[in-house]
Amino acid sequence: MARRPGAPAAYGEDFSFVSPLVKYLLFFFNMLFWVISMVMVAIGVYARLMKHAEAALACLAVDPAILLIVVGILMFLLTFCGCIGSLRENICLLQTFSLCLTIVFLLQLAAGVLGFVFSDKARGKVSEIINNAIVHYRDDLDLQNLIDFGQKEFSCCGGISYKDWSQNMYFNCSEDNPSRERCSVPYSCCLPTPSQAVINTMCGQGMQALEYLEASKVIYTNGCIDKLVNWIHSNLFLLGGVALGLAIPQLVGILLSQILVNQIKDQIKLQLYNQQHRADPWY
Repeated sequence: MARRPGAPAAYGEDFSFVSPLVKYLLFFFNMLFWVISMVMVAIGVYARLMKHAEAALACLAVDPAILLIVVGILMFLLTFCGCIGSLRENICLLQTFSLCLTIVFLLQLAAGVLGFVFSDKARGKVSEIINNAIVHYRDDLDLQNLIDFGQKEFSCCGGISYKDWSQNMYFNCSEDNPSRERCSVPYSCCLPTPSQAVINTMCGQGMQALEYLEASKVIYTNGCIDKLVNWIHSNLFLLGGVALGLAIPQLVGILLSQILVNQIKDQIKLQLYNQQHRADPWY
């Protein structure tokens, strides 16, 4: 039967605007990060359970395990929307996924711009975080290992100087401090000794009582904040590459989800058109 002039071309019953390539590429893309998010949550929960309850509660704000759990849960929820939305061709879930991913991308971009523009305030915030970590150094083994790793890698000690360790109750230099580590610094502040086979964990004993020149013969006297700032300035291209590496998967996810949403909408329009004109004798 002749088609009415001006009507859209007829499509076969099996025709679909939804591309299987886009659909399953988005699904497996989200599935990969969904698995990663579950691993992150599992590691974070395991790390929390392995800690002593009182010590763990004392330093929630600087606990790496908590950060891992929070990021993992947010990633899990986000990728869940992407996985189910692409598999079930659900516009609502796909738009939620795309919107959340866009917000995360814009927040990261804003944080980078604000950190660059307000570098002094960013430096102050970093200093506050480091000082808080110093206070809770002995309360959390994960935090302790993280600080020791940072001080050894950046060849630094404390926030501004090695004397910042007096903020910690165990390393405090006050006369009424009964700790055996009074006026000391962690072993990670000590200068490396190539010939030493076993690490001397007491090498920082009494270092805070010494002046800079004397102490510099045994430990790093420069703070980690200046070292970190200098490292950032020296590795801007590396940091830019990392930022780009984080941004590309997000932009790919946003692009694929929007393409799939548009394809699903076209498919719905086609189905509605076919239903409305099925009984039309000129169709």
